[in-house]
Amino acid sequence: MKQIQSLIACLALAATAACVPAHAQEGDWLSYRDAYRGMVAFEKYGKPKQFLQQHYQVSARDGSPLPPDFKLVLSGKSMQLNLPLDAVGRAVFPLLKAAYDENAALTINRKLGAYVFRPRVSIAVRPDGVYEGAELRAACEQALDFQRTVNAAGYRDKHCVGVRFTFAKKSDADVRWKGRDGAPLPVLSGPAFPDEAGNAYSVVTVRFDAATDKGQVISQNAPLALAPVFE
Repeated sequence: MKQIQSLIACLALAATAACVPAHAQEGDWLSYRDAYRGMVAFEKYGKPKQFLQQHYQVSARDGSPLPPDFKLVLSGKSMQLNLPLDAVGRAVFPLLKAAYDENAALTINRKLGAYVFRPRVSIAVRPDGVYEGAELRAACEQALDFQRTVNAAGYRDKHCVGVRFTFAKKSDADVRWKGRDGAPLPVLSGPAFPDEAGNAYSVVTVRFDAATDKGQVISQNAPLALAPVFE
């Protein structure tokens, strides 16, 4: 019971620390019901969230990209669904009554202990690559408000300082402030999300300043992910 409660707490709080319980490692599966309880918190969240999106994310503990043949599968008495993962390990999580009632299993074709499983709230990517500075700040604030709702102690003293654009390679990472000097912002190696490990991606952090709300950020290529940055 303590192990199950530990998993529920970690998923519901979307904690930044790694959270894979002992029973999951032993049985090579995770409870859909437990994951559901963590994911449904965002669905029920009643405050503004129009700039946000939520996925169920799998990431390697060592920060390496997922193998090309990596699979996340939902299996129950009446179903077996492959949950496709994007380039940063996120899947659209189906909220299914039948899977909940059956307490279906979430499995991967690897050892669970090497991976972290969590709800992941991120900022929706714009197809035209044009982001109003004021909207980026609002998106970050919406994400912080949600995190404070599910984990008040962990986020009480955090502040929105910017957003992170993540790309597969450096040549794709061309992000600029429109109307400033026109130069692309610095590109570093890092994880897709600030609370992860590793340097598998090319990332650009757009930090907020006094002029943010009056400007636009232009990304020449669609990022793999767009994440709020809290400090």
